[in-house]
Amino acid sequence: MLGMKSVTAAVARSTISLSASSASISSNLFRALSTTTESLKVKSTTPPPVANQAERIKYFKIYRWDPDHRQKPYLSTYPVDLNDCGPMVLDALIKIKSEQDPTLTFRRSCREGICGSCAMNINGRNTLACLCYIDPKDEDGNTKSNSGGDVMKIYPLPHMYVIKDLVPDMGNFYEQYRSIEPWLQTKEGKMEGQAEFLQTREDRAKLDGMYECILCACCSTACPSYWWNADKYLGPAVLMQAYRWIEDSRDEFQDKRLAELDDAFKLYRCHTIMNCTKVCPKHLNPGKAIAHIKKKLAEK
Repeated sequence: MLGMKSVTAAVARSTISLSASSASISSNLFRALSTTTESLKVKSTTPPPVANQAERIKYFKIYRWDPDHRQKPYLSTYPVDLNDCGPMVLDALIKIKSEQDPTLTFRRSCREGICGSCAMNINGRNTLACLCYIDPKDEDGNTKSNSGGDVMKIYPLPHMYVIKDLVPDMGNFYEQYRSIEPWLQTKEGKMEGQAEFLQTREDRAKLDGMYECILCACCSTACPSYWWNADKYLGPAVLMQAYRWIEDSRDEFQDKRLAELDDAFKLYRCHTIMNCTKVCPKHLNPGKAIAHIKKKLAEK
């Protein structure tokens, strides 16, 4: 009888011990999962507010025009506390739209300088709002002193029809890009069993500095020749993409592409002003590509 009681007590203690162990394992597993979940959360780019920190107010004067209202274009001024805002101009625009004026209209997508959607004129220079610092940095990453003062002026890309506010009509620009047939063209097509059109590393390297173009139109809308002849002159962005396909060793219609560009307006309205190269947010050189097209035509 005593033996049975001892066995029963031992089993009870084991059950309690196992229950405690299971509870401990479950608790540790929950903490581990919670930690992993916290580590996977996307961190906000907006710096946390600091108690008793003085406000750093920056004023943004933004071009406004709504076709639905019979009103001339005007500038609206919005104050933004930089202590509660991300570092880029796009951060400020999103903050203004979210907190002050939901009618403000602009394009944006990737926030990484890849899509080219947020191209606009900021303090007199065409650039991407997602790559433009509110307070510009020097080479060491330090804020430049007296960089633009307390006011920043933002306009749509110059010399283009405006759809609304900071949104320009890109229809003509894209139609010009379509006109150069920006795709690989061959006479025979792929042979049976062929997977890719191959080229040497040397030929591939010739495309560097051209294929990176994101078609933001910053360069074309900074070009005076494009301002004057946007209906006939293709502009630096499109001409650089035309040369990208002319220089591609896999394309077999180089002569045809050159012949279509040999026009007094399409190509030769370029006067080597080089505004295009100066403003390119991807640090490309459209002026150089245009010079190469002219050289190839001169050599024919």
